[in-house]
Amino acid sequence: MDENLRQLLALGKEYYLKRDFASARAYLEQVVERSQSFADVFNMLGVIYHDAGQFSKAEGAFEKALHVNPAYTESALNLAVLYNDVGKYAEAKEIYVKALSSSRRAPGALDAHVAGKIANMHADVGDAYRSAGRLTEAIAEYHKAVGLGPAFVDIRTKLAATMRDAGQTGEAVKELQHALAEKPMYLPARVQLGVCFYSLGSIDDAIEQWSEVVKHDPDNASAQMYLKLVQAGAKAT
Repeated sequence: MDENLRQLLALGKEYYLKRDFASARAYLEQVVERSQSFADVFNMLGVIYHDAGQFSKAEGAFEKALHVNPAYTESALNLAVLYNDVGKYAEAKEIYVKALSSSRRAPGALDAHVAGKIANMHADVGDAYRSAGRLTEAIAEYHKAVGLGPAFVDIRTKLAATMRDAGQTGEAVKELQHALAEKPMYLPARVQLGVCFYSLGSIDDAIEQWSEVVKHDPDNASAQMYLKLVQAGAKAT
């Protein structure tokens, strides 16, 4: 999330909690213009529109919140209240029953959307630790992130790169192979796998990985640079 979007979101939530709905609306509408991924923002806008008597806009906002996060109980209940207010009693009952059913999931269980958000938060902390040179802490945070989001190959690739920098190259290879099994065309993982093989002295395996990257992305600067480096080393010997 870029800093400007983060500021808009923080200000929108602050004004919403103060029930200054006019100010909150101005900021939150800017957020959804730039990103459709925040279920809580759609839910807040739904409440604001409902309060203003703009029932159609409120309904659309709550529905968008539930599209982003189908297990968002609060938004489902808000939509049920709105349906009751506009006379859609059958729809209100259906939404209420679904919300009740969703709220009975196993204690501590996370729906995929929430797990993904927390995984990205752990990854952000991992980035901060890595930039500060605290590799052990960074690895721990990235491990937490991929535990919550096993299919997040970008985070797994960061984990692997950090493990390699920490001297855990063999383990890094396993993480990258896992990432590529999940998403074979995720080329950053293949570039990093080549670096790991090179670090382990497996030059042919490294060349194979980088050549595969260039085959699919001829303009990939990293893979091209590494291949030239290896070729220059071969000529020097």
